[in-house]
Amino acid sequence: MAIIPDRALQVRIPERAQTYTERDTMLYALGIGIGHDTTDPGQLGFVYERGLKAVPTMAVVLGETMDWVHDPGLGIDVSQCLHGEERVILHRPLAPEGRVVGQTRITGLADKGAGRGALVHSRKDLRDADTGELIATTLRTAFARADGGFGGVHGETPVPLPPVPDRAPDMACDLPTVPQAALIYRLSGDRMPLHADPALARAAGFDRPILHGLCSLGMACHAILRLVCGHDPARIAEIGCRFSAPVFPGETLRVELWREGQAVRFRALVVERGVVAMTHGHATLRG
Repeated sequence: MAIIPDRALQVRIPERAQTYTERDTMLYALGIGIGHDTTDPGQLGFVYERGLKAVPTMAVVLGETMDWVHDPGLGIDVSQCLHGEERVILHRPLAPEGRVVGQTRITGLADKGAGRGALVHSRKDLRDADTGELIATTLRTAFARADGGFGGVHGETPVPLPPVPDRAPDMACDLPTVPQAALIYRLSGDRMPLHADPALARAAGFDRPILHGLCSLGMACHAILRLVCGHDPARIAEIGCRFSAPVFPGETLRVELWREGQAVRFRALVVERGVVAMTHGHATLRG
């Protein structure tokens, strides 16, 4: 099946209103592994209601809807879709609870050729439901592995993410995941069966369910908060990466960081297999 570009770019995706609570904020943080060290006061600030803070990457699950990808008229084989890139722009820090509205639209398509798949670019604007203030913008690229062959580039093309420097990293930390990591993370809203159903994971070419790419991005955000920001989420203005290989729940993610002024470059490797799971990682800091 090939994607139908004109239909995809014109599809109207309904807004998604959501009220989230401190419990949701703590559950998201637990889903990306924060709280693994129960004696670390920096981690406790994201999983304990006293002085609770929200992890910036939680913007990816708020006001989110993926129902549109199941529209058969678009020509997307959801079972063969993987996350390619994600970029999160924080216009202001996330509150630990609130009412938000997310508006998503497909912004562009790029054919990689018949049998080689296609890239689907989308954008979500997350706003305060009461004031209309823009809180965050998320830019996403999905790799539709079974849906190439429609020809050409349509709509917008995102600005490429920068590569990491060609030198040893300035700092790094190892972040373990638990075997049930994907099952915890999906409770924040990403219910794609690939991350929970062994039969569907095998049909997609994996031995077992894989961890959400956005969970891995949240873990990288945790590393930046810990190593660079003193656990202050207000310092992160933007964060994004390219997903290059799957992570399986139970594996350890080693996040390597490079400082370049107010920018942080990063990548992440799976310690047990020596595989690079995230590349072209980039974060912009405030202050």
